[in-house]
Amino acid sequence: MRKSIQKSVAICLLGTGMFMGMPGIVTAAGNVKPAITAADLAKLPDPSTVGIRVKAGDALPKLMAHSAVLIEAKTGKVIYEREKDTRRYPASTTKIMTLIVALEHSKPDEIVTVGPRAVGAEGSSLNLAEGDKIPMKELLMGMMMRSGNDATIAVAEHVAGSMTAFAKMMNDKAQEIGATDTHFVNSHGLPDDNHYTTAHDLALITAYGFTVPGYEEIVSTDRAVFNWYNDTSKEVISENKLLWQYEGGNGGKTGYTQKAGRCVVSTAKRDGIQLVAVVLDSDFMWTDAYSMLDYGFSKVEPLPILKRGEVAGTVDVSTGAKGEIQAVAARDSVIGYEAGAKPKIEKKLDMPGSIDAPVKKGDVVGKMICYADGKVVDRVDLLATEDVAYHSWWMTIKEWWARLTKGLF
Repeated sequence: MRKSIQKSVAICLLGTGMFMGMPGIVTAAGNVKPAITAADLAKLPDPSTVGIRVKAGDALPKLMAHSAVLIEAKTGKVIYEREKDTRRYPASTTKIMTLIVALEHSKPDEIVTVGPRAVGAEGSSLNLAEGDKIPMKELLMGMMMRSGNDATIAVAEHVAGSMTAFAKMMNDKAQEIGATDTHFVNSHGLPDDNHYTTAHDLALITAYGFTVPGYEEIVSTDRAVFNWYNDTSKEVISENKLLWQYEGGNGGKTGYTQKAGRCVVSTAKRDGIQLVAVVLDSDFMWTDAYSMLDYGFSKVEPLPILKRGEVAGTVDVSTGAKGEIQAVAARDSVIGYEAGAKPKIEKKLDMPGSIDAPVKKGDVVGKMICYADGKVVDRVDLLATEDVAYHSWWMTIKEWWARLTKGLF
């Protein structure tokens, strides 16, 4: 039976605090002040106390992460880095790739039947029971919100038949994305010497996620109600406090194992600019993540490429009552760039020479491919601006004949 999902209204909770006892810092909507202040940073220990050697010129010398990177999602531009290419265990941030593969190889309303191997999985859990039947979308939401290892096993077996086969799909996708120093052996991130990634690879994987239909909706959900959830309230609340603590926060994933340390991928969007911050092995992961995002938004400016509703071109309509219609951008397209490094923007239409009637207003009739310095940074759907009914040549001849003979008989 299909269960209802309710995405919550954003909430603000004073006193939620940062990890490891940092003071509660909550930004209200529209407030562009940094989430992390100099006073907050002054309370941190010196990175050298945990074996971090800060290089000269490090823009964020108080960062406590062993590896970290901040990128602009569409261009992939690296804004900040520290040991970004060092191999590390990803822990539950692995589930970002699990989500991507599942979204690309299943439908939201597919029913997943929980098998015996998923039940009682080690680590964090949704307390699934064997035989549970759950819509894929809801299972993926629960997986990302509560980091359910049992859910990842059920998803992997449903999509690929086995964990081994699903891990291969994850690795193939990593190579396709360009995350070439990453290797997965499971869908959940529990430790394995052959299960590793880098901060930069994980940032590239996350940035790719935002191009996958349904991804952002799932990772940006802070609470939901599932009738199958084994709790009297039936309410699942996300572990990702960024969603209500950080202005523009719209996704990411936490992770922890003893080998990996505390990890978090944090994403935020402001003025159309999508940033991705990856923190691997840091006892102050939230402070590090917010510091990087603050730094990024202070350095990057928005560069609009397309505006929603902007006319991008025209397309011929075969056998239509109207021979040509306009196509408009389905959404805004914006990239971020650092001052003094404004890229060259190009736009190319990807639209057929003609489309067949009937056409409905809002139908996707093509795409606009957006480039920055020669690199594809966005693909925006182009929508029909009006309905066009089917109208054959025979119908035209009949109408012409009717007009010609009108009044003669």
